[in-house]
Amino acid sequence: MAIQAEGLCKGYGRTQALRGVDLAVPAGTVLGLLGPNGAGKTTTVRTLATLLVPDGGRAEVAGYDVVRQPREVRRRIGLAGQYAAVDELLTGRENLVLIGTLLHLGRRAARVRAAELLERFDLTGAGDRPARTYSGGMRRRLDLAACLVARPSVLFLDEPTTGLDPVSRMALWSAVRELVSDGVTVLLTTQYLEEADYLADRIVVVDAGRVIADGTPNELKRKVGEERLEIVVTHPERVAAAVSALRRVTAVEPTVDRDKGVVSIAVADGMDDIATAAAALRRENVEVADFALRRPTLDDVFVSLTGRSA
Repeated sequence: MAIQAEGLCKGYGRTQALRGVDLAVPAGTVLGLLGPNGAGKTTTVRTLATLLVPDGGRAEVAGYDVVRQPREVRRRIGLAGQYAAVDELLTGRENLVLIGTLLHLGRRAARVRAAELLERFDLTGAGDRPARTYSGGMRRRLDLAACLVARPSVLFLDEPTTGLDPVSRMALWSAVRELVSDGVTVLLTTQYLEEADYLADRIVVVDAGRVIADGTPNELKRKVGEERLEIVVTHPERVAAAVSALRRVTAVEPTVDRDKGVVSIAVADGMDDIATAAAALRRENVEVADFALRRPTLDDVFVSLTGRSA
């Protein structure tokens, strides 16, 4: 395990931020850490990154204890917080060279590493411009590059795409995917559930400082509910005929939204049920405007587990 925590506890005065958090993250995978605001996500990241000392429990990162061996942990991790930590007065290249120098890479090695990272994150053309001229997406990519100067084996990303436009977000997702394919382990906190769905191998949901769910995205979705087939009837007056046809497909009563002309049924046998439903509607001469399989989303999971929307 690249990250392992057992019973992590952390309090701030009378507020208990972590109440016994357990985590296990295999090397070369992505763990998505989800939860409402104030659930303990950032406190978990800061504790694992040795920025906070836990009040109880234990944790190891890259094989080293975060309390007894914090220096060894820091040598093997990278951390990107919620806001890009770059010096706006320096150029992108100077930011990376400075970090390499502080990490004792040597000036020449620091310049070589900076050039590698600028190219990897598509920043070579802007490398000699002051960081204050960068867009939000460019700053986040530079921030991520800065985390990788020391070639960490474990990377903590605390809401890394907050405030980015969809194109910049996708670019950052691609960069994270490439890092994982190179063997880097990532712990990701995010408020964008499609981000966790796209990137995470496993997801842990925390609320009020406790782990309330753990599993792959598909496992968590299956716990919320089954797949449903949604049919939009072209002519609203034919909704009754559609319902009559679909009753022969499933033992569960179809759900009807007459205002929108939508009829939905639970699907247990996948393609077989879909084919049977299509044939039944055709026999009843029901004209269909849309015919789609809907699965529970991570947002459904989030609402089901926490009672709140992400």
